[in-house]
Amino acid sequence: MKKDIHPKYHKATIVCTTCGNAFETGSVLKEIRVDTCSNCHPFFTGQQKFERAAGRVEKFRKRYGKK
Repeated sequence: MKKDIHPKYHKATIVCTTCGNAFETGSVLKEIRVDTCSNCHPFFTGQQKFERAAGRVEKFRKRYGKK
């Protein structure tokens, strides 16, 4: 490896701007701000809604289904 061409690797703090959750990881940046993390994202919290998708599927099946 060549010397002095690689960025410095630090312990980075990831901060969620939505819920305020913070955790550490490694990065070339010292702090990273994210809009949504796994602590507040609807998919990971189990609050994701599927009603709209189900309606679309039924509409598709009604329109293009086998007769």
